[in-house]
Amino acid sequence: MPQSSDTSRALSPARVIARFAVRVVLLTTFAAFGSIGFGRSLAALLWMSIILCAAVALLKREQLFGTILNHWDECAAFGALFALVHVVSELS
Repeated sequence: MPQSSDTSRALSPARVIARFAVRVVLLTTFAAFGSIGFGRSLAALLWMSIILCAAVALLKREQLFGTILNHWDECAAFGALFALVHVVSELS
């Protein structure tokens, strides 16, 4: 049975989750060395990650709210992390 090009280009969910986890580890590592404080550095890096994931998703023309994990889902996850970091850093 022939598959469409959209599903053949899709990565497995495990690879997408692993890619997200590696990016989060890298962002927290870079934020730890930020001169403006960990919370503000992490928030800025997460904001840049949101923009980058959205740009890549637009360039690859990935489907929003599709059945497979893609850059739009990473964008939403980074957005949730950004909101969490922003709220926690405002409370401190």
